[in-house]
Amino acid sequence: MNTIVGTYECKVDAKGRVLLPAPLKKQLAASLQDGFVLKRSVFQSCLELYPMEEWNLMMQKINKLNRFVKKNNDFIRKFTAGVKVVEIDALGRLLVPKDLVNFANITKDVVFSSAVNIVEIWDKDLYEQSIDDGVDFADLAEEVMGNINDDENGIS
Repeated sequence: MNTIVGTYECKVDAKGRVLLPAPLKKQLAASLQDGFVLKRSVFQSCLELYPMEEWNLMMQKINKLNRFVKKNNDFIRKFTAGVKVVEIDALGRLLVPKDLVNFANITKDVVFSSAVNIVEIWDKDLYEQSIDDGVDFADLAEEVMGNINDDENGIS
């Protein structure tokens, strides 16, 4: 798993094309040949850009679900709804399909935000709202990370 780092603001043109910022493109260079999967986020009104290698790892997990269990089948259908295989063109642009532009309410300004091994793509205004959502980040950090103690890496 490659960790992706950074938050980048960009413009989207009328055709839904976004020029990848150079630092992000450099981090994704190893994945440019294999392509990417772009999908709706499960929890937010944003998109998720998976390098193909990461998508394949996710699909390995999902393929372990028993499809004869209705909830599993429903989950798979909803998780993969609107999924598109996308590429970065020769000019370094990502074409966001119209249905995904509409899902994420993308207008003119977008934010690429790293999320460990994938990239979230947000409408800038919605991204700002999600960051300033009134949740106390210190409390959230303690609740989520407070019980993790990994002495090997110096994280406590």
